[in-house]
Amino acid sequence: MENILQNALKAVRESEASLCKFITANDTGTTKSHQSGFHLPMNSWEMFFDDPRQKGTLMDKRITIRWQDDHETSSRVVYYGEKTRNEFRITRLGRNFPYRTDENVGDLLIICKRSSDHYEAFILQRDADIEEFISSLNLSISDVNKIIKVDSLLTEEDKLFQCFTRYLKSLKLEFPSAKDLSQISRTCYNNSYKVTAESVVKEPDENLLHWLNTEYQLFKIIENDRYSERLKSFFLSVEELVTFSNTILNRRKSRAGKSLENNLEEVFLLCNLNFETQVPTEGNKIPDFIFPGQKAYQDLSFDENKLCMMASKTTCKDRWRQILNEADRIKVKHLFTLQQGISSNQLEEMIKYDVQLVVPKSYLQYFPKTYRDKIITLYSFIQFVQSRQT
Repeated sequence: MENILQNALKAVRESEASLCKFITANDTGTTKSHQSGFHLPMNSWEMFFDDPRQKGTLMDKRITIRWQDDHETSSRVVYYGEKTRNEFRITRLGRNFPYRTDENVGDLLIICKRSSDHYEAFILQRDADIEEFISSLNLSISDVNKIIKVDSLLTEEDKLFQCFTRYLKSLKLEFPSAKDLSQISRTCYNNSYKVTAESVVKEPDENLLHWLNTEYQLFKIIENDRYSERLKSFFLSVEELVTFSNTILNRRKSRAGKSLENNLEEVFLLCNLNFETQVPTEGNKIPDFIFPGQKAYQDLSFDENKLCMMASKTTCKDRWRQILNEADRIKVKHLFTLQQGISSNQLEEMIKYDVQLVVPKSYLQYFPKTYRDKIITLYSFIQFVQSRQT
C-alpha cells in the first residue's frame, strides 16, 4: 500500500492537473442507482474538456486510464446536462472492475492528467494513507472533491526556477541585455512570491535585495548553459584561455553594476519619484540618478534644496570619492552601496565631504555602532526625496 501512496503523490506532483474524491455508495451502486461509474466533482470539467459544461447538452470524451495495478481501461468521461440532469461521471470501467464494491466506499480516488486523453488513477483504502496523502500535499479535508492544480503544490522556489527554465528555453541570444535580465528576473520573482507594487513601496530595502539575488541566480543559470560545452573542451593556447576568462569576468563585473542601477530604478518608479538616470549635470559629469531631473537641475531658478542625486556602487570603499563632483549644485551627495561595512575613519571622511551613505536596512548591522544613525536606509532615502517633491 505504501508504494501506491508514493506513486500517487509522485503522479500528482508531475501531472498538470489532478483531482481526488471519496468514493461514495452512489459510485459503487450500493444505492441501487441506475448510473454506472464514478461521479466527478462539477468543477472537474477543465481536466477533461476545453469548454465548460453547458446545461441542456451532453458532452463526452474517450480517455485511457492506467490504474495502480498497471491495468488500463478505455473509459468515457461524460457530462449529463440534459433535462433535469447535471453531473459528471467516468463510465465504461469494465465488467470486472475491482474498485467499485461496497468495500470501496470511503476510499480515496485520485485521478491525474498525463495528457489530453491519458490519465492515471489510484485508490487509497487505509485511513493512514489517506491522511498522509492529504497532509503531504498541504491540503485540508475540505480540498477533497476538488481539482488539485500542480501550481498550488509548488513552493515559491519551485515556481521561480520553472520561470527561469521557461525563459532559458525561449532565449535566442547568447546573453540578454542587462536591462532585460533585470526585468525578467524581477518578473519571475514577483510572480513566484506574489510581490506587488504596494509591497515594494512598503519594504523597498528587502525587495531590492531579493531582486538582486534572483537576478544573480538567473545569470548563473544562463552562464552555465551557454558555457558548459565550451568548458568540456581543451583550450588551444593560454591566450585563448585568458581571452575566454576575461570575457566571462568582464560580463560579470558589468552585470553587477547595471543590476543595481536597473533595480533601484524600478523601486523609484514604483514609489512614484520624479527622476532621470544617467543625464549630464555639468560637462561630462553624469550621476546615476538625478531628482527630479535634468531640466530642473539646469534651471538655475529651481530651488537647490529640492534637488537630489544618488550614485549607486556595489562596493564603495575605494571609489566613493568619484561622486564628489558629479553634481555641483547639490551639496549632499547620496551614495547607495551594497558594501557590508566601512571603517570609522572612512565614514568620518565621507561625512566631512557631505556624502550621505545609503544601505539596505539589513546591512546597517555591519557598520560601526557609533555611525549607524548617520547612515540611512533606502526607505528613508525615498521618504527624503518625496518630502522635497511634494
